[in-house]
Amino acid sequence: MKMVYKNLMIKLALVFLFITQTAVAGQPKDWQLGFQSAASKSMSDIVIFHDYMLLPIITAITAFVLFLVLYACVKFRASKNKVASQTSHNTIIEIVWTLVPCLILIAMAVPSFKVLYSQDKIPPAEVTVKAIGYQWYWGYEYPDENIIFDSYMIEDEDLKPGQPRLLAVDNEVVVPVNKVVKVLITANDVLHAWALPSFGVKRDAVPGRINETWFRADRTGTFYGQCSELCGIKHAFMPITVKVVTQAEYEDWLKEAKVKFAKNVIENNFKIAKKVIEGEIK
Repeated sequence: MKMVYKNLMIKLALVFLFITQTAVAGQPKDWQLGFQSAASKSMSDIVIFHDYMLLPIITAITAFVLFLVLYACVKFRASKNKVASQTSHNTIIEIVWTLVPCLILIAMAVPSFKVLYSQDKIPPAEVTVKAIGYQWYWGYEYPDENIIFDSYMIEDEDLKPGQPRLLAVDNEVVVPVNKVVKVLITANDVLHAWALPSFGVKRDAVPGRINETWFRADRTGTFYGQCSELCGIKHAFMPITVKVVTQAEYEDWLKEAKVKFAKNVIENNFKIAKKVIEGEIK
């Protein structure tokens, strides 16, 4: 009896650990329906708009249309209507089925415009990150901090415990919690898209053009996204990982990153490598 109770407690503890870890990590789950849990106000607005306006309207319309179909099948079945009705027009019905959809669309448009406007209007940035799409990985820059690095997906054989397959990367984007992060998005070769579902962020990365978006993470954790624009054979292997930390942890990371990912050091290494390739240095 004690052994059964002990095993039950261990299983409950493992379930609790799994739930808490998945709650902190913004990533898709097996058999998931709906959105990932929101980690920003923009995403919260999207979820509220979807769950409390779109779904009720969709459900009501679906139920109403189903009722009309069933009613028509029963009311106007051949056995009860030997002679088909010749009615072809009904002014009141035609006005109603024109006005009601228009009113529904207007009712949906007003809150949706508010959500779109809040996403498009970028507040004064406290952290700026530039994301560059390559075939098939992401490059990142912190223009204000002289930091530049590339972010590659970790292969299956190199994954550590707790790292999700096809989502974990070697170098994560690190940002502080409750700070406005502006993301400048572009591409070096073909079209890509920088998407992070938990933040409600998705922008195309277009060669020769810089798009902007922003988010303010309201909790710490690790959040995952992927390239959302078909960009070639390894499109599915371009994950995005953003780690949200406290301000103190962010400052500690900045100190290390300014040494590890210093832009001028990396550019000098590129120049040396280019000269070696061209035969100027042996």
